[in-house]
Amino acid sequence: MAQSQVSAKKQQGTSSPNNQGSNCHSLTIQAELQQQYTTYKNNLQQLAERIGSVEQETEEHKLVLETLKPLPDSRKCFRMINGVLVERTVKDVIPALQTNSDGLRKVLDELVKQYKRQQEEMEKWKKKNNVQIVQQ
Repeated sequence: MAQSQVSAKKQQGTSSPNNQGSNCHSLTIQAELQQQYTTYKNNLQQLAERIGSVEQETEEHKLVLETLKPLPDSRKCFRMINGVLVERTVKDVIPALQTNSDGLRKVLDELVKQYKRQQEEMEKWKKKNNVQIVQQ
C-alpha cells in the first residue's frame, strides 16, 4: 500500500547554516500537517467502513423481505433478537424488518452526508494550507 506524504509549498526552503532554525520550524509545521492529514484520512476510512457495514446490513434486510413477502402470513419463521432465536409468523416479522430497513436507510444517508462533509472539509484544509499529497 502506498504511503502518503504531505508537503506544503510555503514551507519549502533550502538548507544553509543561516536558516537552520527556519528549517527546524518548517519540519515541525510539516509534521503537524502530516498529522492533520493522517487524522482526516483515518476519519474518512472509518466512515467508509461504517457505510459499507450499514450497506451490507441494508441489503440483507432487503433480501429477507423479498424472500418473506410472497409467503403466507401464517407461515412460521425464525428471527434472531439479541442473540436469541425466536419463533414468529411472517405476519409478525415483516413489519419489524421493514422498520429496521427504513432506519438503516436513514442511517446510511446520514453517514454518506457526513463522509461528503468530511471530504469537503479536508479539501478546504488542503487548499488553505497549500498542501500537496506526494505518494511513495
